[in-house]
Amino acid sequence: MMDMLTQWASWLPALAPGLGVSLQLTALSLLFGFPLGLLFAVMAAAKPAPLRWISFLFVEFGRGLPALVLLYLLYFSLPDAGITLGSLTTAIIALSWNTGSYASEYFRAGIAAVPLGQKEAALTSGLSGWTGFRIIILPQALRISTPPLAGLAVLVFQGSALAFVIAVPELMSKAFEIGSITFQYLSVYLLTSALYGTLTLLFLALVRLLEQRLNRHLQRN
Repeated sequence: MMDMLTQWASWLPALAPGLGVSLQLTALSLLFGFPLGLLFAVMAAAKPAPLRWISFLFVEFGRGLPALVLLYLLYFSLPDAGITLGSLTTAIIALSWNTGSYASEYFRAGIAAVPLGQKEAALTSGLSGWTGFRIIILPQALRISTPPLAGLAVLVFQGSALAFVIAVPELMSKAFEIGSITFQYLSVYLLTSALYGTLTLLFLALVRLLEQRLNRHLQRN
């Protein structure tokens, strides 16, 4: 056991840059994906039919294709059309698209779950249109959507390992490099699993804290 811990300690400096790339990829995918999801959730409820169709196509295509297929499609197929993207840029676009597609459904569910009385209160207060949506409906919808969005964020972090297939130097890529040199695949992948698991638990703890603060804020208002 001590030998394994010593081995792990010697590998951590080599894995650290890959972990940093994984976190960067996750953060950027959420940064772009969540606002896109909210935008397309609002568009799905819009009156103009073209907006609804754009939202429908974006969401269904993003949800219908696995993230791995999106990565291959953008990275290997776009050069045939004269568009060449770097591996990290491709991974950000693919994961943001996938994230936004699923987030859109969570936002739509959150908006729909806001009690009808709250929507009527916005109208009777003279807050119609975007103003009423932003001040009264959206904060409640965000609180309702927080748990599923947090779960989605964890899946995005775990799914960032898929970027390994298009040569993004993330955590799994660095683990594979170590394994190919030392042939200690079991040990290095156990360490990688421990890193993923630890960060996932820490993130979920932060999300629960955020949710509690959101609940207290809404109760005061």
